[in-house]
Amino acid sequence: MTVKAAAVQMAPAFLDTQATLKKILQYIEEAAGQGLQLLIFPETILPGYPYWAMTHDSISNLSRFNRRLFAESIEVPGPESKELCAAAKKYHCNVVVGVNEKEGGTLYNSQLIINDEGELLGCRRKLVPTSQERMVWGRGDGSDLKVYQTSFGVLGALICYEHSNPLFRYSVQAQGEQVHAANWPGGLPFIDHIMDAAIRHYAFESGTFVISATSVLTKEILDELSDGSGTSKLQPGGGYSAIVSPTGIYLAGPEKEKEGLLIAELDFEEIVGAKLIVDGQGHYARPDVVQLRLNSSKQNPLIIEDE
Repeated sequence: MTVKAAAVQMAPAFLDTQATLKKILQYIEEAAGQGLQLLIFPETILPGYPYWAMTHDSISNLSRFNRRLFAESIEVPGPESKELCAAAKKYHCNVVVGVNEKEGGTLYNSQLIINDEGELLGCRRKLVPTSQERMVWGRGDGSDLKVYQTSFGVLGALICYEHSNPLFRYSVQAQGEQVHAANWPGGLPFIDHIMDAAIRHYAFESGTFVISATSVLTKEILDELSDGSGTSKLQPGGGYSAIVSPTGIYLAGPEKEKEGLLIAELDFEEIVGAKLIVDGQGHYARPDVVQLRLNSSKQNPLIIEDE
């Protein structure tokens, strides 16, 4: 079996949900014209990654940009997720979209997983915001380490530095993952070597195809961020989207500059060949020696017990 898939490298209309959503929908329509069955969009592309958390002081973050981000973040399910589901169904395409999600007074770095029948299969949250991101987002839980059955096979997903945690990785891989969606922010070329190592090792370790999508920084985004507070460390460009085979070979990309679709044909016979040599979740595992326990229950700060 083969699947025609793409990583979508794009810039958001920064902190403008409706304009960014329109751009995402245009990419889904464009992909349909090329017969694509799976599209992976970047981390928190809707409506953008909070670069200010690394370039501005925390008081400025909370009083200025975080409030803007909260106003533009989406609730799931909600009108934006419904539009994405409708487009996935119309164009018969599976889609993973990084979003800023809000629930109550908390924001989350989340991935929407939508199948080609327009069903929202999941909204998984990043388990641990990385470093300065803790000034912006809350945490996910074990319910966010799952896989999703699609028309082409088993899809798994992680966000950015979640790929650094071997237990997170194995929790997803051991559930039979065949294609992996990796979301990253983009615009940070000083972590290109980390993305290269992470996505190629993930592919080899798991015997899966990895589709890794990043955003790019534009001058318009930098102008939005600019107030003389250290944004000089950020420069336009800075993408690193790619598709990697189960043996760690680049099938498309990495693309460092342009927006657009990075396309590859995924031949599932390559998964068979890779796993015949090393199946880390099967014959190459030793559960009698080491074994992972996953608490997949949804965590809630309030439990009401009925007498």
